[in-house]
Amino acid sequence: MELQAAIEALNALKEPCEIDFYTDSEYVKNGVSGWLSNWKHNGWRTKSKKPVKNEDLWRALDSCVSKHQVKWHWLKGHAGHVGNERCDQLANTEIEKIKKTFSSEQLKEMLVEFSARDSSAQSQDEFEIE
Repeated sequence: MELQAAIEALNALKEPCEIDFYTDSEYVKNGVSGWLSNWKHNGWRTKSKKPVKNEDLWRALDSCVSKHQVKWHWLKGHAGHVGNERCDQLANTEIEKIKKTFSSEQLKEMLVEFSARDSSAQSQDEFEIE
């Protein structure tokens, strides 16, 4: 979820920007600041030669980051940082709205539909790259 949030945030920008990006995810910060270049160099393999988990999301984030000048900052979550607490509040509010609007079965069906559409879009992107 953290990777997708970073991708969406960067995709919202309409022109190249200088950004101070704050995240409470060490996974995202360490990945984009250090691991990503090694993964790309190693053919999207880890040090132990295993495939990178969430490769599709890391590739998407890499593409988004390349359009901007981004300084990554980690902050501890749920530690009173005003911006982080506000993000958490907004996310929880939207989750509650979704739960009130849709049944569990509807959400499952939408997830299946979204996943199928996302897979189809990725296949199309791969086709266009080749």
